Amino acid sequence: MTEHPRPSFNTLPHETWDVVIVGSGFTAMAAAIEAGKAGAKTLILEKMPTPGGNSIIDEGMLSVVLSPQQKKRHIQDSSELLANDMLQNGEFLNDRDKVTYIANASSRLYDWTVKELGLEWLPVVTWAGGHSVPRTLTVKTGSGREIYEKALARVQALGIEMRCQHYVETIDRDENGVYGVVVRAGYTFPDEASGTLQYLRATKGVILAYGGFSADPDYRARFDERLRNYETTNHPGATGELWRESERIGCMMMEAGRIQCTPWSNPKEPGMGRAWLFSDYVGADAGLWVNTQGDRFTNELGNRKESAEAVLNEHHQGHKALAIGNALSKRRLDKIRPGYLDEMIEKGYIDVFPTIDAIEAAWGIPAGHLSQTLDRYNQGILKKQDMDFFRPVQCPEPLTEGPWYVAEMTPKVHHSMGGLYTDIQARCIDAKTGAPIPRLFAAGECAGGVHGACRMGSCAILDCLVMGRVAGQNAAKNVGVDPESIE
Repeated sequence: MTEHPRPSFNTLPHETWDVVIVGSGFTAMAAAIEAGKAGAKTLILEKMPTPGGNSIIDEGMLSVVLSPQQKKRHIQDSSELLANDMLQNGEFLNDRDKVTYIANASSRLYDWTVKELGLEWLPVVTWAGGHSVPRTLTVKTGSGREIYEKALARVQALGIEMRCQHYVETIDRDENGVYGVVVRAGYTFPDEASGTLQYLRATKGVILAYGGFSADPDYRARFDERLRNYETTNHPGATGELWRESERIGCMMMEAGRIQCTPWSNPKEPGMGRAWLFSDYVGADAGLWVNTQGDRFTNELGNRKESAEAVLNEHHQGHKALAIGNALSKRRLDKIRPGYLDEMIEKGYIDVFPTIDAIEAAWGIPAGHLSQTLDRYNQGILKKQDMDFFRPVQCPEPLTEGPWYVAEMTPKVHHSMGGLYTDIQARCIDAKTGAPIPRLFAAGECAGGVHGACRMGSCAILDCLVMGRVAGQNAAKNVGVDPESIE
């Protein structure tokens, strides 16, 4: 650990709290709720002008084992199967104990979201890439903002304070643990010299919930230079300064170079957007993905790592990747997200064609190639057996009826899958000693071990809420230090 002068209460304005949480997304909300319920005086810090980070632009999808939605459809599932899916997709680079804990907690978490937050979930269950069975639930409004706002309301009801425009410059640590943070109050993103320095003591613990670094080209290029110039789905504040700071104070890191790109992002739409939902949905349910040669090029239900690499490979060969659905796709999608597809068409993100021939002409696909691919795909639907990639066949009938809907797909930098090495109690581990660092906890995207080489769709919120709750509970019951002894 690099030595640095510890802040003195005699030189900086200071306050004392039991628990200080760095970040304000799903993880931070879950941690704050649990810490607050346990009676800890808790403060949430957010560097941006508004709270929520990526959580408020999330689509509100959660992996749940043995949900009411699964049971109604007699879907056979188990926490062991979910854990095995996560490990296999993660190429067994995950922390098995943590994955097992999170998978076992999914049913309890579902109940918590309903009882503690008052969330309502759609009655449908969908199949996300990499999963063995359909287990993905979607919040009723189809937006992670609903989850966030319900969690924020609960935080406010507990009297927990949140301060925006508070940039954490330094985590205060010595050989005996963490004591608090130095912040720049009144910070203006991205000016790291803005704001006024202040010291915030944390007698029971600091919880790191600062998320990933997908919006930081320099930091992600440190691990993969190819990703320097890609767009990101993340909000602008998803940068790496606290990744650097955590390393500086001696936190052990794991698999930090595992950076996930989306396969289905829409190049016409900035950031995460919403148009990607069409491509993801038709690939999973009633539609297919093809390149501009008119050929399918990957298993549409493959995990994100496989799918993103397949789309990248098409780009390298000079082809584009397209998601195609039809009138049946629209009817099925409208049941889940009424009006969504019409909105995307109106905004120009998704194009409409009367015939397959018209698609071929518009995208320069060799005449007849897409028709041949579609005929073969439809044969697989009739046989209930995909003849090219052997994926499960979800579509109830052949795709024959126009109009046809087409969206281009491109990768965008999406998720930081590695991060701080933590145990299943959400304690950060010291890189030198291998022991937990007293009074330092972390969870969510900034913590590694959950996803390994590939995060499966709808597992991020599961991770954030489950481990966020663990961090909040453990920080609140930590014995802590005497505030008067911190100098």
